[in-house]
Amino acid sequence: MQTPPTPAQTAYDLIGGEAGVHRLVDRFYQLMDELPEAFAVRKIHPESLEGSNALFFEFLSGWLGGPPLYEQKKGHPMLRRRHLPYVIGPVERDQWMVCMRQALEEQGLESGFKARLTQAFSEMAERVVNTD
Repeated sequence: MQTPPTPAQTAYDLIGGEAGVHRLVDRFYQLMDELPEAFAVRKIHPESLEGSNALFFEFLSGWLGGPPLYEQKKGHPMLRRRHLPYVIGPVERDQWMVCMRQALEEQGLESGFKARLTQAFSEMAERVVNTD
């Protein structure tokens, strides 16, 4: 009798599940709050990053293949549409990626997986750019 194959691990599993996503998101927003080179992207966020942190955690949970927390609460993410009220240009995109790259670097992820995530986040960041 054969054992059924185990499902492939999701990015959510590889990043460390709920705790791993929290570590990434918490560090990402900590960097956004601390790095002078993230000034422009930080300005488009509210004074307190708690709400942004919670929403990004919920979004990433589902986006990485874990529980679809964001969709359960708010429906389809519609990233571009939800970011239209904010002026997001190449500067903000690049500063967002500075924070994300460093946060990913600090997670101790396997290099190939980290590279795939970095590329996926880069594509995500590009999709919300709405001004030159």
